[in-house]
Amino acid sequence: MKKSKLVLGLSFLAVSGLVLIAADHIDAPSVTGNAADITDMFTFQGQDTNNLVFAVNTQGLLSPNKTAEAVFNENVMIEVNIDNTGDNVEDLVIQAVKRGDKMYFFGPYKPSMTGKNSSIDVSKASGDVAISAYKMTPVTASKNGMKFFAGPRDDPFFFDLGQFQKILGGTAAGFNNPGVDTFAGTNVLSVVVEVPKVMLGGSGTLNVWAETKKKQ
Repeated sequence: MKKSKLVLGLSFLAVSGLVLIAADHIDAPSVTGNAADITDMFTFQGQDTNNLVFAVNTQGLLSPNKTAEAVFNENVMIEVNIDNTGDNVEDLVIQAVKRGDKMYFFGPYKPSMTGKNSSIDVSKASGDVAISAYKMTPVTASKNGMKFFAGPRDDPFFFDLGQFQKILGGTAAGFNNPGVDTFAGTNVLSVVVEVPKVMLGGSGTLNVWAETKKKQ
């Protein structure tokens, strides 16, 4: 069984009910602006309510001019971790790795190791999709009941950073409605996979988090 060892580059946590999001657009200098930088993770029920969608966004704050230059890194794996037993240890993983102009997906499957180190079990390949180009029609692929996408998207996270800073500074008591979308006009690189719920195990809440791991 062929495996490739990878070591943790960056981690990010979310706990999933039906819909949950979280964001971190300004990270440490070692990952900011590169393929290891996770900005958001979104987990939500698919249009087909029998499915769950996992979306991991990376390389935030891309201007339109910079988006066309942004690429996924072949030495950085994007991993979605799924805990279906409530112990905050991954029971299943979904992994995405770029090779050439495609993104290849593995899982969901039970990993041989948990925590900071990961390996890819290539026998658990679930599908692949051509990476969509900026300003071109998005490309999706389907296989074994799963759906896949990888490529640039408009940053979907709404946050009024200016008002937040005023609140922290004591010059404002709360957010305005409507607020100002600080991230308007910026883009991210997204990996999205839709999975039938029957593949995820468990019967209640899933704990879900995403990591990027660099090949060593």
